Parts: sequence; structure tokens; C-alpha cells
Amino acid sequence: MAAGLASAPRVHAEGSDLLKIGIIGCGGRGMGAVRNNFDAVENTQLVAMGDMFEDRAKNAQGAIKEAMGDRVDVPDSRVFHGFDNYKGVIEASDVVLIACASRFHPFYTKTAVEAGKHVFCEKPHGIDSLGVHVTLEAAELAAEKGTALVSGLCYRYDTLRREAVEQIRNGLIGDVNAIQCDYVRSPYSMLKRVEGWSELEYQFRNWYHFTWLSGDEIMQSLLHNLDSMLWILNEETPVSCYGIGGRSAMYVPEYGDWFDHTAVIYDFADGKRIYGMTRGVDKCYYSNMDVIHGTKGRCVYHATDTPYITDLAGKEIWRPAAPRQRDMYVQEHYDMINSIMSGTPINDGQRMAKTTMVAVLGMIASRNGQQVSYQELFDSGFTFGPAEDAFKPDMTPPVAPEENGLYPVAKPGTTVY
Repeated sequence: MAAGLASAPRVHAEGSDLLKIGIIGCGGRGMGAVRNNFDAVENTQLVAMGDMFEDRAKNAQGAIKEAMGDRVDVPDSRVFHGFDNYKGVIEASDVVLIACASRFHPFYTKTAVEAGKHVFCEKPHGIDSLGVHVTLEAAELAAEKGTALVSGLCYRYDTLRREAVEQIRNGLIGDVNAIQCDYVRSPYSMLKRVEGWSELEYQFRNWYHFTWLSGDEIMQSLLHNLDSMLWILNEETPVSCYGIGGRSAMYVPEYGDWFDHTAVIYDFADGKRIYGMTRGVDKCYYSNMDVIHGTKGRCVYHATDTPYITDLAGKEIWRPAAPRQRDMYVQEHYDMINSIMSGTPINDGQRMAKTTMVAVLGMIASRNGQQVSYQELFDSGFTFGPAEDAFKPDMTPPVAPEENGLYPVAKPGTTVY
């Protein structure tokens, strides 16, 4: 089947026409995305897999075939590894799922769109302002080519949150004047170094905990909350941000150069504020929560729980009448495939870039200790680097452990970006 929408049949996604999907990134989120896609619709088949590391790609190939049977047609010739693994996946697929180290999300997205492929990309959609600009370019190309571009920022695909946003739009909580966002949890898996791994391989295998590959905790967690809040605020962006952050508990090499806590305050032109907080430390209180404060009431989201609205005294005045039809991780794939098959492809590109830029703003403000302008940072083209053509098996990573085995961490008030 041709990848471009112009040649795609105008039928419902539950029809008999098969869409070939490929996955770039064979870790837990990548395999999760494949399963979500299979749970969403019946007319997709996995035909290609790619990962930086051959062992991870091969292990995932066997596991997904065993679990999904006929939904998987991935011979060894379509299992790709190394720095160029994305090329083979894109060539073989109609729909490309991207769930690898965040540093590569914008570049792989744009490359797939340039090839006329539909794209589902996990968040974040860049770890710096340069990456955000690449995502915007991909969004414009997708609009020109008529291909789908769907974001892994999945809260907007939660049908119950959609109902809550409609209630807010209708004025049930009055005018929004402040928003609380928090995402505090245990850290993602931290890999210990294995004998024989180079420094580069270790950092790529443990990429969540290296800022030049992941963008730090705000990009990996609070970004979800921020996307929901920009949705409520009709995509309005803050003027500036300031915050605090650092390392307080996780003094182990496996934690790389990440901050283990961050708190940020976003200022808007009309005086509204978003107060955001993250933490990734074991044996601490967990919360993934948003509270939208209005002049008449409050709306409360607790991660995947049912949202509800109270008056200013705390009395509940609204809650959705029916449960979710499907999980939001499945819903986004359901909506994407149906949009492709109906000839009305979803393009999340603009909000993908805008939300990611807001998260980049908070990440930079917390790490340098300054109040940072949204527009100035966006216009700066700031990048963590290195350039795409510098990624080679023998490259030297931009950070290295010190004599004590720990990696140097940004110092607010000293570090300059």
C-alpha cells in the first residue's frame, strides 16, 4: 500500500486494507506503542523494527512475534540496528512509530514525513529549541503532503479529559487564574554499567538519565501536564519562566547528569501562572496531578483517574457520566489510523512543538537559575548538540564521569546556556 494519503483508500480503519507499521526504538515504550496500535485497530501489521543496539532489536523481535503472532511480519532482513537503523524502518513502513532516545525524535519525524510516511512520535518533540524548530518543519511538511503526525502526548486523547475541558470551556469553573501541575515519581530504570560497554554505549543504554539525550525530568514527565494545561489555555504560551532544581538524593552514576527535582513557575501576559513540580526519587510520595483554579470552581485531574469539578468550597458539581471507551494510549492510535483511512489525517505538529518549547523553557530556567524569556529562547536556536552528522560509533559523548564516578550536574547561578 502506498504511504501517501493521496493514494490511500477512503475507508474506515476497521476495513480490510492493511497498513504496514514500523517501530524505531525497541525498548518498553516502543513495544508498548506497537501493542497499543494493535489493540486500537485490526488492519495494521508490524513489518520493520529498529534500535541502536542489535541485541535489543533481536530480543524485541522474538518477544513481539510470540505475543502477537500473525500481526507481526518482521524477518531478520527488516530488523535494523546502529545509528542508521531509522532509515530501513522508514523505507519499509506506511506508518512509522518513533519511541527512541528523545534527542532523535524531531530528526526522525522530519525524515519520515519527508518520505511521505505517517508518523506517531513519542514525547518530547525536541530537547532544545533547535529540535522544536525541526518539529515545526515536520508539521508544515505533513500538512503539505497530507500525512498524519500524531503526538505521544496522550492526555489530549483521554476522552474523559476532553469532557472536562468542554465543561471548562462552557464556564463551569469561571475564568482560569492559576494552575498546579505536579509529576513526582520514582526514577525510570537506571542501568548499571556492564563490562565491555564503552562510555558512549553506556550513555545510550541509560539515555533517560543524560540530558543531552533526554532533556531532563521536565521533558520526560511534567511535559504531559503542561500539554494538558496549554490545551485548557487555548494554546496560550507563557511570557517567561523561573524555577529551582538540583540533585538532592540520587548520588549514583546510574543517574547520569539529571536533576532529581525541579519546580518551575510560568508567568503569562495576563497575570495567570502555572506552578509545576517534578521529582524522580525512590521511596517518596507519588503524585501526577493537575488542579485548574477558576473564579467559580476547580477542575482536578489525577493522572488516569476520572477528572471532576468542584465549587470553591470543595463540593463536587460535575463528573463524567460514563467510563472511558478505551485507554488513552490506545485511543491515540485508534484516532490516528481512522484519520488516515478516512482521508482526514490528524496533524498534532503545532501543539507538539509549542508544548515541548514550554517544557524546554522550564528545563533551562531551572538549570541556569535565571528568569528566561519564552520568545528569546525560542528564537535562539539553542541546542545541546552534537549535530546530526556527528553521531558515529566512535564519537565522544559530551559528558564524562569525574574521578568519583559521578557525572557533573548543572549548577544554577553558574551554568550558562
